[in-house]
Amino acid sequence: MSDMAKSIVFAVCMCIVLGTLLTTAATALQPLQQRNLELNRKKNVLLAVNLVSRDKSYTREEIMTIYDKKIELFGVGQTGAIVEDDKISEEPVLPIYLYLENDAINAYIVPIDTQGVWGMISGYLAIDKDGSTVKGFTITRHSETPGLGGEIERQWFQENFEGKKIVDKNGTFVSVRVARGEVERQVPEEDKPHYVDGISGATLTGKYLSEGLKQILSKYEPVSIRFRDNRVEMPGE
Repeated sequence: MSDMAKSIVFAVCMCIVLGTLLTTAATALQPLQQRNLELNRKKNVLLAVNLVSRDKSYTREEIMTIYDKKIELFGVGQTGAIVEDDKISEEPVLPIYLYLENDAINAYIVPIDTQGVWGMISGYLAIDKDGSTVKGFTITRHSETPGLGGEIERQWFQENFEGKKIVDKNGTFVSVRVARGEVERQVPEEDKPHYVDGISGATLTGKYLSEGLKQILSKYEPVSIRFRDNRVEMPGE
């Protein structure tokens, strides 16, 4: 066998061996990756309602304990009725997380998945039991430009949302939007409760996120109205 043929055989064998090793490693690590994704999801749900701090590290056991004690996953039907989580796969039921204190609802958390400039923006937005006040907001994943739209992952930006209103003074749904700059300078007084400070140089990211939040929150309006009218019932009640 010529040197050329030997080199080709060697290269092919190495590709097969390395490919097999990579496939085996990926398969073996998949359960761990799934557990980490699940842990990250639960941690961010807790962050949205300030049950954990952004400035503190937590063990897996701590996150799981707090989540299991305080959070329950349910679904929301077209009329705004809350249903058991095993019906979430049945369209058009939407997922909703309830933050419970002494068996009473303290807040509800809505998953956010919307288009950004370069990819999807994902996170969780929590609304107080009054059905109108934002309790917290977290970003879990995005593909926005670092230093510009990527600033949506910063703590200051996410904390902007706390206390904002998704309805106006007449109780009409208006969502919450990202301003083109500072709210104090750019937004009329009557609209300030519904806007958060924007990011310099990231107008498009703010626009995409604003429109996405409006579309998602509008789908949850039936249950938000029930919260505002104090007509929410847990499944089985």
